[in-house]
Amino acid sequence: MADNSIGTQSFAEEKQETVTKKLRWAIVGCGGISATHLNAIKNIPQIEVVAGCDIKPERLKWIKENYGVEATYEKWDDLLREVKPDVVDVCTPNGVHCPAVVAALEAGAHSITEKPMAMNPAECQKMIDAAKANDRKLAVGFQYRYHPSCDFAVNAIKNGDIGDVLFVKVQTLRRRGIPNWGVFGQKALQGGGPMIDIGVHYIESAHYCIGRPKPIAASGNCWTYLGNKPSEVLSPWPNWDWKTYTVEDLCVGQVRFENGAIMQIESSFAAHIEKDVFNWTIVGTKGGYDFASGTLYTDRDGFMVNAKANYMPGLDFTTLFTAKLKNFALGVLDGTPLKAPGEDGLAVQKMIDGCYRSAEAGREVSID
Repeated sequence: MADNSIGTQSFAEEKQETVTKKLRWAIVGCGGISATHLNAIKNIPQIEVVAGCDIKPERLKWIKENYGVEATYEKWDDLLREVKPDVVDVCTPNGVHCPAVVAALEAGAHSITEKPMAMNPAECQKMIDAAKANDRKLAVGFQYRYHPSCDFAVNAIKNGDIGDVLFVKVQTLRRRGIPNWGVFGQKALQGGGPMIDIGVHYIESAHYCIGRPKPIAASGNCWTYLGNKPSEVLSPWPNWDWKTYTVEDLCVGQVRFENGAIMQIESSFAAHIEKDVFNWTIVGTKGGYDFASGTLYTDRDGFMVNAKANYMPGLDFTTLFTAKLKNFALGVLDGTPLKAPGEDGLAVQKMIDGCYRSAEAGREVSID
């Protein structure tokens, strides 16, 4: 017997876009994260990838064979001179973000860079100055602020459901997740460990949601106790390069903002905890919010109420990356406001840098 019941599936189709101009887009750094960018770009009709750059010939072969990018270069100066792209998308290790972005901006290309923005606030400022001097757009790849759970939090604060934000707790904790690829364990190339690598994601999205208050001081501590030793315990990511490991396993910090709010940050590659934790929570004078579950905590009609979103789209990395890259593309093409401009990257970098500086100094430090 045929099933004639009517389900709840939506038959709505996405709006078909009329594209009058495509941005000529170049990828600098063809490592692992570039694949996520390239897959996301397939969903953005305003972008055409015209060139790739990497110091490793095998990665240039990879981008050509897998994504059809014919123009490949080992030096970005050659790419910028010969291709003259509209946009340069920087997907390199952290230590290369600043020189690659500045070179692109000075060559007349707009630029978006992967997180974190750079190695330190001075590099971030150099990038911002280069964008202004050359009248180019600059953004940072902070994809988590495009998550609908952030929209819920922003709307709740805007509508007065949370009141004044008092405290934010950010947790990006892996029980045993020391990267066993790339240069994530080398401070000279990355600037730090879990705080700058994975903590940055939830620091940036929480900071965005609470209205981007100005950070004025930070305190922090860093510890290394596992990453600089051989892998001897069964774990998801074994056999990391412990001999070159110079970053922290765990960093705990606190940032004070000009408006009186406090952000507490806990970030680890390896911590003796029950399970991995990736979340941030807000406590305000009228309510609170939990990012991971999309839940607003407040008082209603004489009762304490937990208001959880009935529907929250299940988003993968490709969806979030599509959102952030499309926002930048539209910002370049028609002036759509950038959701993650360079100034936001600088603010986040100042918070991370403050925690690291405090750990070295053994005291609270000011943030200019």
